[in-house]
Amino acid sequence: MSRKSDPKIILVTRRTRLQELIARHNTAEQARFQAEHLGMDFGDFLDEDRIYQRAMKQTAQALESFGRVQHLERGFLPNFLFPPGCLVVVLGQDGLVANTLKYLAGQPILAINPDPARWEGVLLPFQVADLPRVLPDVVRERRQTREITIARVQINDGQTLLAVNDFFIGVRGHVSARYDIALNNRQERQSSSGVIVSTGLGSTGWLRSILTGARAITGRDANKEILAIRQHGMAWDSQTLIFNVREPYPSRSTEAELVFGRVAAGQSLRIRSLMPENGIIFSDGMESDSLDFRSGLEAAIGIAPIRGRLLQ
Repeated sequence: MSRKSDPKIILVTRRTRLQELIARHNTAEQARFQAEHLGMDFGDFLDEDRIYQRAMKQTAQALESFGRVQHLERGFLPNFLFPPGCLVVVLGQDGLVANTLKYLAGQPILAINPDPARWEGVLLPFQVADLPRVLPDVVRERRQTREITIARVQINDGQTLLAVNDFFIGVRGHVSARYDIALNNRQERQSSSGVIVSTGLGSTGWLRSILTGARAITGRDANKEILAIRQHGMAWDSQTLIFNVREPYPSRSTEAELVFGRVAAGQSLRIRSLMPENGIIFSDGMESDSLDFRSGLEAAIGIAPIRGRLLQ
């Protein structure tokens, strides 16, 4: 992109904890009362908001020198159509980058850490101060990108959903999920706390916590593959998904053998719901953006045809 073409830049932001509290309790005074009543440091809320607002203002000013900037708050992501040639800038945390990636169609993301002292930022390679140096290369498409594998679920009623980190397939609430699960020539009927399907990027998150808990219970690693994933995760562009069944329960009518495995490119993990109500599939921890998964519906989970791209 060049300045002459006046590129469209989408700046994705989020509400701070302070803004969330004020939205919930109507006024800053009520928000302070509620926070302090629960023993939280309200001053930390104020500091976080101040630093984020300053970073947002500085980022917008830097971007306006290179194109037309449109602000997009996180809550509008599911319904927003990103222009094909736009530059997408995310003023993080990591979770905001992950949630933005799955709504794109190959557009690269420039991810910025607004508060390095607070957020480690695995997916945030840049700081606000880097923008004057980085932006000229970005708009001329001279920066390299790092590819990120994305997972996709397709349900036989036409519903689809993408995941950058992981899918949860199960039931709302603390009750058992019931379903048939199949991979290649293996198939089982199961009752469990749900199924997690993780990408390479997500392998250091929810999946790692599950594997760590399993090792703590058994006192050992089941095999070298699980040990490697638990210790190091997988490559972000890995063409493999990992599935894990949470707390499978064997009984006269259910089995618990097909509980961990790989889903390679071109394969699908198939799950057929046996849940008359409250069956659900959601991605990346966003239960509010979920698919209904009631009895009779069948989901096919595999690698999506698109990939995320993170500017480096």
